Amino acid sequence: MNVLLTSVGRRAYMVKYFKEAVGEEGKVHVCNSDDLTVAFHYADYSVVSPLIYDEKYIPFLLDYCKKNKIDIVISLFDIDLPILAKNKEAFKKIGTRVIVSDEAIVNICNDKWKTYQFLKDNGFNVPRTYISLQRVLLALDSGELHYPVILKPRFGCGSIGVSVAEDEMSLLYYFRRNTRVISRSYLKYESQTVPADEAIIYQECLDGQEYGADVISDLDGALQNIIIKKKLAMRSGETDIAELTMNSAIYDELEKLASFTKHIANMDCDVFMVDGKPYILEMNARFGGGYPFSHMGGCNLPKAIIEWCKGNDASDMLSAQMGSVGYKELFITKI
Repeated sequence: MNVLLTSVGRRAYMVKYFKEAVGEEGKVHVCNSDDLTVAFHYADYSVVSPLIYDEKYIPFLLDYCKKNKIDIVISLFDIDLPILAKNKEAFKKIGTRVIVSDEAIVNICNDKWKTYQFLKDNGFNVPRTYISLQRVLLALDSGELHYPVILKPRFGCGSIGVSVAEDEMSLLYYFRRNTRVISRSYLKYESQTVPADEAIIYQECLDGQEYGADVISDLDGALQNIIIKKKLAMRSGETDIAELTMNSAIYDELEKLASFTKHIANMDCDVFMVDGKPYILEMNARFGGGYPFSHMGGCNLPKAIIEWCKGNDASDMLSAQMGSVGYKELFITKI
């Protein structure tokens, strides 16, 4: 099995996991829009690709997959997912399987306003969320919402453009600043598909314990396991320290969510526990930055994906040891 990880970014650990998973039977290829990533040094083969929104991107990937006999394509970046989902059949015709959820679910996950509407419409607890500066100011004025208020890019991941406004002055400042941040980053592409004043969402600030979860389904969208992580420390929008734990309220809620999404492989979710109730904040239809904690606990989703693609059972690869505490290591190495 030859695997191509697209938009690999800084996730060198995913390259290591997939190299272990394919073993001597295949190679792990990676691509990114630039080569300034340590992941290139861990892969068997690496290549610089066109930008995701370049019209040459999909033809480039198709050609690369044909020439290198790629069996499986997996993206590690949200922005990549809708384009791969849309072109999944084109890859299938050349014998390459793209591990990605249906386009409709990917679009819900990538658009935080759609995420909020989807969750609310299906009966999940969600923080109060607003789509325009005018609407959030009215909510604050009426007492429907109170400071602090979280500002987030409607499209995006990590901590880019995420701010906490403590009063109206900071709210107006962050609105202007984050609008500039969006216009000067990759976030501008998807943001251009909506009105300019709807590129930022505003959420109430929940007071509770934050959890992450890997909601794991097979390649037919059938739920296999949910691994819940209590977040103990964060850095730049990603979890640095986490404890694997069992929380029946969160599990039940995410089990119900999986029945609605029928997503493929991993869906990375953020959940807050407030007064004993789980509130779902975000859904990411990919491997998230918290997956290493599940892997550390014994779950091996990369290996399971390989086995599923071979037509084999992988149910014994997806459990994790509860109570395990994991730490991400930040280090500098000379190559």
